Amino acid sequence: MNESVKLGRYRHFKGNEYEVLAVATHSETLEPMVVYRALYGDGGVWARPLSMWNETMERNGIRQSRFTYIGETAKSTK
Repeated sequence: MNESVKLGRYRHFKGNEYEVLAVATHSETLEPMVVYRALYGDGGVWARPLSMWNETMERNGIRQSRFTYIGETAKSTK
């Protein structure tokens, strides 16, 4: 399993899109955590273990990545 993640936009296997903001380290366990925000709804910010972020899922008999990189985040023109 690849234990790295690029910053940018991702699509979850269920269809929603997210932006990875950083990879952080859990203060107690030292586990790498992906910090990301939803690109829909209220844009909530979440953290998930990197190992879970990189998991392969099976849905309707098809194996696929939990999150798929779809590109860099658009730069603000402000």
